[in-house]
Amino acid sequence: MRYRVDELASACGVSVDTVRFYQARGLLPPGQREGRIAWYSDEHRQRLARIRELKDKGFSLATISRLLAGELDAADEALAAALAGALAGTSQTRDRSFTLAEFSERTGIPEALIQVIERQGLLIGSEPPAPGEGERRYTSADVEAATAGLALLEAGLPLDELLSLAKQHDRAARATAERAVELFDAYVRAPIRAQATSDAAAAEALVEAFRRLLPATTSLVAHHFQQVLLATARARFEGPAANGPARVDAVGGEP
Repeated sequence: MRYRVDELASACGVSVDTVRFYQARGLLPPGQREGRIAWYSDEHRQRLARIRELKDKGFSLATISRLLAGELDAADEALAAALAGALAGTSQTRDRSFTLAEFSERTGIPEALIQVIERQGLLIGSEPPAPGEGERRYTSADVEAATAGLALLEAGLPLDELLSLAKQHDRAARATAERAVELFDAYVRAPIRAQATSDAAAAEALVEAFRRLLPATTSLVAHHFQQVLLATARARFEGPAANGPARVDAVGGEP
């Protein structure tokens, strides 16, 4: 079978702009040109269907590119799928997503301000879709976080100070997360892959490890931050003397 670009798009249920977008990103090879017409084969149709399948699972275009290039195997695909599900909020009960307009309506935050916050890296929605594939989506967790931010504003915190604090926290959190991922790669992912008898066994073990460690890690970090925050607030009441080592001891109680 040979397809013109419009026929290929129709066969795969996407727009012509989407086909060209994937070509521009290097995910889909160009067609074979004959004069002014580019012809596409069944291989193109199968590859485009594979891209759509991975996109529907929530994979980023960068991950899809590595999978199509053979840089990631079936075990990595399973782990990436679990990660995509967690990012989308579907790993627990947060299975609804929202458009920008819905996000704004639910929180009362103007769309323009949401986009400003997002550009500063303080809000992480879904990857921008290809042309003709709908809008960027946000999870219930995003809505909850924005609602919590509104509570701080209503308590009297200036917006610029809150954004500055959020950016400072974001830098620290990303550094901690980078190190946590490095440790997972070195001490969990690598040993599992080395010891697994098959890709299927490695995939199952990796997904199980991810699902077990993600809530444990986030709970640990959240608990530690809350304790440090409370201890720091108490130190403010205790006066200048609390700025020394005793303030650190206060996280775990008085020595």
